[in-house]
Amino acid sequence: MRVLDEQYLRCPFYGRAKHTEELRKKGYVVNHKRVWRLMKKLGIIARAPGPHTSLGNKKHEKYPYLLKGLDINKTNQVWATDITWIPTVLGSLYLVAVLDLYSRFIISWRLSSSMEADFCIEALEDALKFGKPEIFNSDQGSQFTADSFTGVLKKNKIQISMDGKGRYVDNIFVERFWRSLKYEEVYPREYESGEEAYHGISEYMDFYNEERKHQGLGYSTPAEVYYGKVI
Repeated sequence: MRVLDEQYLRCPFYGRAKHTEELRKKGYVVNHKRVWRLMKKLGIIARAPGPHTSLGNKKHEKYPYLLKGLDINKTNQVWATDITWIPTVLGSLYLVAVLDLYSRFIISWRLSSSMEADFCIEALEDALKFGKPEIFNSDQGSQFTADSFTGVLKKNKIQISMDGKGRYVDNIFVERFWRSLKYEEVYPREYESGEEAYHGISEYMDFYNEERKHQGLGYSTPAEVYYGKVI
């Protein structure tokens, strides 16, 4: 799963056939069915174009993508969210984060041992304590299309935007954050437990927001831009 996750971070546009071939080249004895099961467990199918491209629920309402051609020029204009897989020695965890697209600031995050929608709703409600975006963007995963999640957005009169099916590029800034988190914190640390993962990720979130300079932000930190300390 770790090798597959690293492979996905490099090539998020790969479908299960290409992932299978890449794993075989590395010496793993796998078939498409096994790779498909692992991709579902990792929650990465929604970004891989192909015949099966979403972990969504067909009964849930989907919403149009509102960011195409949009000039994102201020904080709290657009927030985005996503879920990623976090490996530990004791088992898999899932991390959700809410990010302000203009400043790249991580507004809130939650770690969970399951893929149920509850931890995503908690992260959203935590984020709304900071402010309210005009638009909230996510993929079409069942956690984000659930009435319990979209209901919070509707209650707060926030426009709902969802990535096109199989289009990882629609949420590219969150994808880039996952890449930074995985390569700078998660994989080098190799967490022994969920508690260790929580503390390590918490420290990284503070570093990312408060200390890590971003070239795209004029070498300012996300916190400086989000809180208006840099023009």
